[in-house]
Amino acid sequence: MSTPRVPARAETVGSLLRPAELVRAAQEADAVSAHPERLSEMTDEAVLAAIRMQEEVGLDVVTDGEMRRINWAQTPRFLDCFEVREGGPSLNWRGGVGSAPPAVPAYPTVVRRVSEANRLANMADEYAFLARHARTRTKYSMAAPSYHRRYWSDRHSTDAYESCEEFLTEIRDYQREVVKELVALGCDYIQLDAPNYGSLCDPDTRARMEREGRDPDAELVFDAELDNSLFEGTQGVTRALHICRGNGPGGRWHSNGGYGAISSKLFSRLDFDALLLEYDSDRAGGFEPLADVRPGTVAVLGLLTTKSGELEDESVLETRIAEAAGVKPLAELALSTQCGFASVASGNPLTPSQQQAKLELVSRIAHRTWAGAS
Repeated sequence: MSTPRVPARAETVGSLLRPAELVRAAQEADAVSAHPERLSEMTDEAVLAAIRMQEEVGLDVVTDGEMRRINWAQTPRFLDCFEVREGGPSLNWRGGVGSAPPAVPAYPTVVRRVSEANRLANMADEYAFLARHARTRTKYSMAAPSYHRRYWSDRHSTDAYESCEEFLTEIRDYQREVVKELVALGCDYIQLDAPNYGSLCDPDTRARMEREGRDPDAELVFDAELDNSLFEGTQGVTRALHICRGNGPGGRWHSNGGYGAISSKLFSRLDFDALLLEYDSDRAGGFEPLADVRPGTVAVLGLLTTKSGELEDESVLETRIAEAAGVKPLAELALSTQCGFASVASGNPLTPSQQQAKLELVSRIAHRTWAGAS
């Protein structure tokens, strides 16, 4: 473990609702090309507002709301080794509101080696603005190395690599450089987002993988070791991993099933300081899998949903924390929302005031529950 300070008890996962005018401006390509400086100003203003809101509600760690991102997983924006190809990950999106995303979308796919790619921009640069303007502890989130399996295609990627695992190893090496840049900018909390693990909780997804000739458990073991290895040699940084179940347009999700499907093989292997886990619905199952989390690793309970605006009952949340503490010590627990509020630019179906109310509730309960805890 390398946690440099008291764990963050009142957490946020990452993305926040973008102002409507920022979403519109980013979608208007002609206007952006004609006035890029105005879009930059609007984005800076949105980040500053996001910082102020998070600090006012009392969160222990804040983000820039991911205002500069089109979506949460952004590696193809920074490396030129990807091209859009037909196909892509077969994700069974469910729930939510509005029209469903296409079943087999065109998707960024690795077609050239990462080690030979040009950097289109520096991924860590977006953290610098946050670090300059926040008064509270800050964190940076990025897709886990293991998540990049979703950019692999047996059909399109094999001219560049002999195997997906070779590709993932080179992605890991690239992200190690990003970690070094973040640390140099003063970042001491880095969160990896990994919905790929959440997908392995879903029996339908596992069955499809097996039909395709894949071994879900073997991939899980490789991926866990890969993600652990990202931080080798890094000191003084809180290493966190968020295991998501999908957070698509309109508040959709793509994975069913409790963490018990993966916890015995995964949780004990993950060498992280914090695991952010989604427990906002019955789909997540019970707290029993927390017993498989390594001693000393903080399990951050994502008890408040970001997929709708209805505010959770405070007493119910406190009861659920107490239930989790029957499995893992209270000193090794924390509280957060279940996911970001806007993993894609359009955001989830709730209002900014509802978003703020949920974060205020996280802060209020966490500070009361862990008052004086170290």
